[in-house]
Amino acid sequence: MALDTDHPLNSLGFAKPPAQTRVVVAMSGGVDSSVVAAQLAEEGYDVVGVTLQLYDHGAALAKKGACCAGLDIHDARRVAETMGFPHYVLDYENVFKDAVIDEFADSYLAGATPVPCIRCNERVKFKDLLGTARDLEADCMATGHYIQRKMGAMGAELHAAADAVRDQSYFLFSTTAEQLDFLRFPLGHLTSKAETRALAARYGLPVADKPDSQDICFVPNGNYAAVIEKLRPGAAEPGEIVDVQGQVLGTHKGVIHYTIGQRRGLGIGGLEDPLYVVKLDVDTKRVVVGPKEMLSTRIVPLREINWLGDTPFGSADEWHVTVKVRSTRPPREAVIRPLSTTTATVELLTPEEGISPGQACVFYDPSSTRVLGGGWIWKG
Repeated sequence: MALDTDHPLNSLGFAKPPAQTRVVVAMSGGVDSSVVAAQLAEEGYDVVGVTLQLYDHGAALAKKGACCAGLDIHDARRVAETMGFPHYVLDYENVFKDAVIDEFADSYLAGATPVPCIRCNERVKFKDLLGTARDLEADCMATGHYIQRKMGAMGAELHAAADAVRDQSYFLFSTTAEQLDFLRFPLGHLTSKAETRALAARYGLPVADKPDSQDICFVPNGNYAAVIEKLRPGAAEPGEIVDVQGQVLGTHKGVIHYTIGQRRGLGIGGLEDPLYVVKLDVDTKRVVVGPKEMLSTRIVPLREINWLGDTPFGSADEWHVTVKVRSTRPPREAVIRPLSTTTATVELLTPEEGISPGQACVFYDPSSTRVLGGGWIWKG
């Protein structure tokens, strides 16, 4: 596909007509990625839809409302038929199990609070699927994520979505500069989900009114513990609930049923002050509870940092940024102090509650919407 240097840039940033620009669209079967595919097809691009089968198809058919299930594969295929572009289903079950599900189970058993959607983007969608898109001689790969890709002085930059409610930048912090060169996010500039659904209706898509997925795709109804018990038989062994002095307050049916910061469902009523889970000790099978102030954290150790700034991460002693330690929390002021190219400590200027190993800490430029990368929180 030769470039026409006399041709103006098309909407995907290539100096050639849309018809000569091949774009692979990652299609989950939901309304967001379906609108991306339909929009690009209507604009005249050479669209190829690809849907990943990530886990057992038979089991998936029984569970609606989660991405990549059997019903969703069918919906993606119907959208492709409606808009008249080819669609392929790729079996990524083994890759997904090895790269995402197994680590999720092991991390949860170790007392962490994993975020498997980030690992799926990092290790499956933006690695293996992106490689498949290159094999198909695509010029780029587009997804339905709510995040923006903008061109800056040093190349492509990652920016939060225009709609703060739908913004998915927390889940995409590990996107590398090289991947960002190849990726496109056509929905990032929209200001509401209503706009997306209106486009779906305009294109006559069968998924225009399809509900959004709420759960992790392999965790029905948000029941993490049930999934862990299935993946790791014997994981739900009973133990003691103790206070920070080690005094036994009650018993539990398995550490995997608890998360840092949890207050409800502890089964230790009758106490004057409310207690929260402050530590999960997997080795002793103990759930440690304490007062709310023990959940406050100011210093956060990070590893596996992905840095997207214009200058090298280690070129400064500290970086003054804003950070998110949960996807649902607003960015807070912080100082990053690099320890190596991939490790650092983050000092939160205002302490945060309920920070847990296994979660992500995502960096933002305090003067713009730019995402500067992020890292994984660990015990240190």
